[in-house]
Amino acid sequence: MIKRLSHFRTQLLVFLAVVGPGIITANVDNDAGGIFTYSNAGATFGYSLLWTLIPVTVALIVVQEMVARMGAVTGKGLADLIREEYGFRMTFLVMVLLLIADLGNTISEFAGLASGMSVVGVSRYIVVPLGAALVWVLVVRGTYQSVEKIFLVACLFYIAYPLSCFLAHPHWADAIKGTVVPYVRFDSNYLYVLIGLVGTTIAPWMQFYLQSAVVEKGVKLKDYRLSRWDVIVGCIMTDVVAFFIIAACAATIHVTGHGQIKDAGEAALALRPLAGRAASYLFAFGLCNASLFSACILPLATAYYVCEGLGVESGINKRLHEAPSFYALYTTLIVLGALAVIFLSPEKQIPIALFSQVINGMLLPIVLIFMLRLVNREDLMGDYRNNRTFNIIAWVCCVTMIVLTLVWFVSTFFPGHLPA
Repeated sequence: MIKRLSHFRTQLLVFLAVVGPGIITANVDNDAGGIFTYSNAGATFGYSLLWTLIPVTVALIVVQEMVARMGAVTGKGLADLIREEYGFRMTFLVMVLLLIADLGNTISEFAGLASGMSVVGVSRYIVVPLGAALVWVLVVRGTYQSVEKIFLVACLFYIAYPLSCFLAHPHWADAIKGTVVPYVRFDSNYLYVLIGLVGTTIAPWMQFYLQSAVVEKGVKLKDYRLSRWDVIVGCIMTDVVAFFIIAACAATIHVTGHGQIKDAGEAALALRPLAGRAASYLFAFGLCNASLFSACILPLATAYYVCEGLGVESGINKRLHEAPSFYALYTTLIVLGALAVIFLSPEKQIPIALFSQVINGMLLPIVLIFMLRLVNREDLMGDYRNNRTFNIIAWVCCVTMIVLTLVWFVSTFFPGHLPA
């Protein structure tokens, strides 16, 4: 008995030592742009898009596990591997496309912060500069270990969304039906939101950040089995939260016939008449927490993969003078994101928020193809290459996103050529 307890204690300590990258990366998935996308899905289509969360969760686990495994086996970031295997030009093109998408995502984070605080009457001209300064100081002045602990605490506050959903009293039978019975429409708006849902849940930047975080944390192959659970737990957590966000908005905004919303802050306000002030404030609090959390991670992820792709020094554990390009890019993204929210009207920020998620969905197949080619290389991964099941799921995800993008394009620019 004592031996078992000692073994369990040892395993728990090892797990706590490797936990972090998977849970943090997956939870950042529910950023301001993601919350708006989920809220919009529930407000516009009710419970009918909940079914997407099951296949998306499976795909997310598979995709995230692949990059975490590559990080543990190779000790290199994903952008680093792409540059080494496919050359600088190809890497540069991918980095530029992802950089554009991530700038839009960063703008969405600060827009989400402004929107959430507007529920309690705080001006964006006050909260956005303060938020930008806070996330900059946190990352630039911190170490990987201290920053990771703060990020893990931030993950706990996502409990605000399940609580808000229960206060909204959704029709659980309809929610369960929407989760297990697929419903597909071929109009451009439905497909646009569907691509956005997948794009915000399995975002390209996540793969780069997770692999870099695994490498910087120093996860080794001997501890990888526990690190895999870090990934699985994080992926399940993020899509459970997504379920509650969609269900809350389906139960309130959709049933009132309000339809599409302008931003996630409007979703919080719309909860108030039917779900009460507490639900509204909880939703807004969750939005502010997610926005600040993601405003740290998204620019950080971008700085990681761009610097890796260019072959220059990167990492939170390095000081300003040791990785000037890394910190310069991180700072630039934060400044541009904050300034865009301060000077652009909310109406101009809305298309950026949703379109950046759709761009993520369109870029995902490109990143997945690189990942699949790398993770199946025997000279690179040895015995840790993908098995057949993982390859099938990843390729199905890749092909599905390509097909969805093509169908959306046809439905948008050639309406009437698809079944109703």
